[in-house]
Formats: sequence, C-alpha cells, structure tokens
Amino acid sequence: MTERLQKILSQWGIASRRQAEEMILAGRVKVNGSVVDLGQKADPSCDRIEVDGKLVQPAHRPAPIYLLLHKPAGVVSTCSDPQNRPTVLDLLPPKLRQGQGIHPVGRLDADSTGALLLTNDGDLTFHLSHPRHSIAKTYHVWVESQPPEDILQTWRSGVVLDGKKTLPAQVVLLKTQPKSNKTLLEIVLTEGRNRQIRRVAEQLGYPVLQ
Repeated sequence: MTERLQKILSQWGIASRRQAEEMILAGRVKVNGSVVDLGQKADPSCDRIEVDGKLVQPAHRPAPIYLLLHKPAGVVSTCSDPQNRPTVLDLLPPKLRQGQGIHPVGRLDADSTGALLLTNDGDLTFHLSHPRHSIAKTYHVWVESQPPEDILQTWRSGVVLDGKKTLPAQVVLLKTQPKSNKTLLEIVLTEGRNRQIRRVAEQLGYPVLQ
C-alpha cells in the first residue's frame, strides 16, 4: 500500500513526521534511486527507500519506545543543537541515543523543567503535537509579585505576541508567597509558541521566576 514518505519514515521510528519532511526537503531521501519531493508516496513492500544512502526496510523498524523524562534546566528539547548545548537525548542511555529514532514530543524552553515525552512513534508525535489537534498542556509557573485578577483575566483572554493574539488559556492562581514576593500559577495552553508563557508574563509585568 502506498503512503506518503514522511508518514512511512515516522512510522518506522526514523524521525518525527515534521523531521521527516525536513529530511525530504533536504534531499536526503530516495526512492528507487531518485531523490523524492515532499508529498511523494511509496510502497514499502516493493519500493527501495533510502535515507542518507542507507536502505530502510520494515524489518529494520525498531520496537516502539515511550519514555517520560523529567527535563532539567539547561537542556534543550531537541535531538541535536548547533550551539552544542546538552539535549534531552544526551540524558538517555547510549543504546537509546542513536538508531532508535527517539525524539521529543513538543518542547520545553532550555531554562524550564518538567515532564517531556520521548518516543520513536511518529504517528503519536503527530497527533500530540500538531496544532490542529489542540492537545492541552499544563504548566506550573512561579511569577514575580502577585498578579491581580484583571491581569490573570487578560492572560486567559489572550495577549498579542508578534502581531497575533494567543489562544484563550486557563490560568489559575495556586498560591502566593508574600514574603518572597512570588506567585504560583497553573497555566493550560492548547498552542505552543516559542517561549510563550515567559513572553506573556513579561509583557504583563509579572516575569517568570521558575
């Protein structure tokens, strides 16, 4: 059965669907000896599929792996980093770092800590991370000072970032610590713009502490 190559590569655990698209656009994928275009289809049962010159076959597909990682601060949520910062894959045992197609589902800022799912299941990654599925993500954030209710309501309604308003969010005040002048918020988002929580908090005048 023919399927889009990015779906095949993600199902085989070679890359997430988005990463597979980037590999195709970079000319790293061939079918029957020819470089493919994005959106091209193939039949794994009869077509010869190569990635970086290496033959890929269904029999090579690794077993599905699902890992829940607590990401520490200072680690980036990518498989590699041009600045040579430590990545989430560096935290895994050596046998899982290469050849398994493991990648993070979504991301946390380098300065953030928290639970992060790692897998080689490209379909799961697609369904959890693609914007059209609107999967909710929950964050606990310490912000400076004590934001009043009108500020929290503004955050819930949406704040303009880069000329576009953020989607409505759930923002709940969990507790305050007047002595240390900080407040713990629970924030639930259904989108994931770059450093969204930190940027909104800064714009509203209550920067993130942790």
